[in-house]
Amino acid sequence: MQEVVLPLELGRATGSAPSRRLRLQGKVPATVYGLGKEAVTASVDYRELRGVLSTVAGLNVVLSLDIGGQHEMALVKEMQRNPLRGDVTHVDFLRVEPDSDVAVEVPIHLTGEAVAVIEINGIVERTLNTLRVLAKPRSIPNELVLDVSELTVGDTLTVADVDLPPGVTALVDESAPVVSGIITRSALEAAAEAEAEEAAEDDADGEEASEDDAGDSD
Repeated sequence: MQEVVLPLELGRATGSAPSRRLRLQGKVPATVYGLGKEAVTASVDYRELRGVLSTVAGLNVVLSLDIGGQHEMALVKEMQRNPLRGDVTHVDFLRVEPDSDVAVEVPIHLTGEAVAVIEINGIVERTLNTLRVLAKPRSIPNELVLDVSELTVGDTLTVADVDLPPGVTALVDESAPVVSGIITRSALEAAAEAEAEEAAEDDADGEEASEDDAGDSD
């Protein structure tokens, strides 16, 4: 994964009022910390931040923060958003080293079609949408893949079934469920109705046969 350069502007004033003024100017208050270095307060252009986070890597994009001409590798650690508008109101960047593992959440992408589940009107129920993994910054995958083609009703695929690239280690127990094949209540009710109808038809056929036998004996 290549680093994406993101310029930061130093020297922002802290506090609610200065932060509001920054946002009115199209900037987002930011903090950079980690690796035992002093935390730095800064601001970032909202459009540039949105642009780097719009790549396929999403929040796990590896950044080269341009801080006053000095470049530091970092990841987005946390973003605060306005609860109504969804705008980013503050962002924290975590300094990282290229050769040291970091813990991140990576989306799980399901591939294939669970035909055995779908055929009986079952559903594929997800327990995990993301997986917390350990990897070096440039080895962080954009997504992890899990094939559900062989999933059946009553079956569960776990973390152990997720395809992990080399150098990536799951930080979740491998027995933790990711997806399960389950039958819905409506499907169970439909199956029960079908069985009842079939049983009723069998009874009706049996009664007709008995009447026919009785007629023959007369």
